[in-house]
Amino acid sequence: MSEHFDVIVVGGGIAGLSASAYLSRKQKKVALLERAVIGGRAVTIRVKGFSFNFGAHAIYGRDTSVLRTFEQELGLHIDWRDFNPNKAHYDLGAEMTPVPVNIHGLFRTKILAGMTHKIAFAYEVLRTLLRLEQGHPHISIKQWLEQHDTDEDVKEMMLTLGSSNFFTSEPEQIPSDVFFNYYRRLFLSTKPVSYIGGGWQSLIDEFLRVIEANEGTIVTKCKIEQVQVDGDRVVSVRTADAEYSADEFVFAIPPKALVGLFEGTHIEHAVKQYDRYSPTTVVVYDIGLKQRIEVPYTYINDVENHMFITDISYYDTTCVPDGGQLLQATAYLTQADIGNKEVFQSIKEKIEHMYDKHFSGWREQLVVPRVSQRAVVQEIACRMNQQAMPIFFPDYRNLFFCGDWCEGQGQLSELSFSSAYEAANLILQKRGDFSEKDKTVWQKQ
Repeated sequence: MSEHFDVIVVGGGIAGLSASAYLSRKQKKVALLERAVIGGRAVTIRVKGFSFNFGAHAIYGRDTSVLRTFEQELGLHIDWRDFNPNKAHYDLGAEMTPVPVNIHGLFRTKILAGMTHKIAFAYEVLRTLLRLEQGHPHISIKQWLEQHDTDEDVKEMMLTLGSSNFFTSEPEQIPSDVFFNYYRRLFLSTKPVSYIGGGWQSLIDEFLRVIEANEGTIVTKCKIEQVQVDGDRVVSVRTADAEYSADEFVFAIPPKALVGLFEGTHIEHAVKQYDRYSPTTVVVYDIGLKQRIEVPYTYINDVENHMFITDISYYDTTCVPDGGQLLQATAYLTQADIGNKEVFQSIKEKIEHMYDKHFSGWREQLVVPRVSQRAVVQEIACRMNQQAMPIFFPDYRNLFFCGDWCEGQGQLSELSFSSAYEAANLILQKRGDFSEKDKTVWQKQ
């Protein structure tokens, strides 16, 4: 192919899809190149009438999310299914107690003992909202809490929240500035957790619709083998049988895939640094049941064992056959846990025990299980000895990056959306296609 494009986007995951849709909607001539399946880790697989979503598919703080901006600007049709905070509980072993998602839950929860501790936690929330607590990039949240003599119960509550939202069994390793920035946005949200009806596939289909409606080019089974550079610019990418040239390039593929492509270039060593970092990895154990088992909860978090169960089908009835139920259990892993068969077996047994405890009779109703021993939910884990990759390096000024391994807003999928939005707007701005309205919306993010 000898056709020249305004922008080439390499990688068809949710970051590449959103960047391509946004740029094509802004009248850029865009080509999206994907080596395998559109959607990347964010895919929906249908088995025996059940739709299993791969990847962490909850959207946090959707009313302040960049995905909300894409929804408005691109005219995406998203079937939002908002989380019910009254059905979220912690499993403390001997008893259940509400998750303090809102003020009502805060004053009912037993995870904070006594009114004094609850008021102290509410005070920390207020200080976070007022930006009086901002943390520091070189101080972990655990160190920050210790330095400020934070009440022990309040400290445990904040680390428990961090474990839940950052999908980690080591929340004490979260940088304190990232922690407070994240929760400032989440505490301001009136929609803290939401799901998408139809799962990831419905969102992927919407991005594809926008790209195609704006005459974007989508090429699948397109493995990039070489990146051509000339001075301080990338000029083209090559496959085994084609070459694609463009003015601007966005790579929405993780560092491990970038290393080989940029070998011998000015950014070879910079990219290798991010390839060395470890991802956020979990065990996922989904079960599709032929008949619903009604319980008072749709979210149960086992604090001690760092795992939780979500009743996905309560929010999205399209993911199950009539009368069926889809439950998803997620357990956080440390780096030492990954690949350890004994640890995996222990986690699997604990999850099954949790299903037994809260969804009695599930084994008799089981139609199809799905277990992922090492599901990656974020390519670069948020921890003190790691940092997100920049959206660009100064060596090549027409080369940009996006994905959940890049700098951006939030965690998990929100990093993909926000880094894609940032990279796309940098391209529009440098090309003089950045309106005052675009600038205003961009500055609000």
